[in-house]
Amino acid sequence: MTEPPRPPGAGDSGPQPDPSAPYGSPAGEPPTAPLSGAPDAGGYPPPGDYPPPGGYPPPGGQPPPGGYPPPGGYPPPGGTPGYGAAGYPAGGGYGPAAYADNDEKTWALVSHFGGAAGVIVGGGLLGWVAPLIAMMTRGQQSPTVRAHAVAALNFQITWTIASVLAWVITVITCGILFFVPMLVWLVPLIFGIIGGIKANEGVLYRYPMTYNFIK
Repeated sequence: MTEPPRPPGAGDSGPQPDPSAPYGSPAGEPPTAPLSGAPDAGGYPPPGDYPPPGGYPPPGGQPPPGGYPPPGGYPPPGGTPGYGAAGYPAGGGYGPAAYADNDEKTWALVSHFGGAAGVIVGGGLLGWVAPLIAMMTRGQQSPTVRAHAVAALNFQITWTIASVLAWVITVITCGILFFVPMLVWLVPLIFGIIGGIKANEGVLYRYPMTYNFIK
């Protein structure tokens, strides 16, 4: 019995694909190695490619290199709002949050209001006493109190010298210019009160017309 004719090309004896071979390798040839990142027969990426790009945290819950942002996110560039990069209050003065406690605020007020009171009691010659006491007592432990005390002390020392000169002028003129010392007293009195008001608001007052004897 004769074999029926075959269609053209049916007699080729080339290698046929083996359905059991991975990735469709022809029968009789070694299986083709999968590309990096391609899934294996079970549908999972090969070892070394986990986690997938942009994927999931690694096993065990460990954060990726660089860590996760803390709850609420990172602070904005430049530090906390209202404060400089080094953590100091911005704007050239101390904000209300700069006082660690009420004791610091009290000594800051003593530096300014005490200087104004010393001007009244000492005839313009004792305004430096209160800020000096504040600097020596609490300024050694608190930079905030020291900043207020030094500002008030430099101002009061400057105008104490001016008061001495005003008294000298009064004596030289035999009392004709008796009003000069009173005018000089008004300057440290008024600005001392202003400095105390600013300190109560949490602001370090920059006194005008003063020489920095103490840094």
